[in-house]
Amino acid sequence: MRCFKDYENMAMLDLPDSERVRLAARFDEIVGGFAALDDYDTDGVSPLVSVLDVNNVLREDVAVKLFTRDEVLANAPEKHDGYFQVPATID
Repeated sequence: MRCFKDYENMAMLDLPDSERVRLAARFDEIVGGFAALDDYDTDGVSPLVSVLDVNNVLREDVAVKLFTRDEVLANAPEKHDGYFQVPATID
């Protein structure tokens, strides 16, 4: 396992020694809390992706052509070769 100083360097932190000691102790508590999960037998238990019992609730993504190009360009103030023409934004 990495030491706290490695994580401090990855996060680009420069902590005073007092803060480093305090945070290292707190992280040890957190990791210890997760270590308690090792006491449970999880063989044969499927991973839980969601607590909700739903399947894909989204509709199929089907492309539907609603308008023709001419209909879309009908109200364009300016058009050129079948495209919207807009003022130049970069000189």
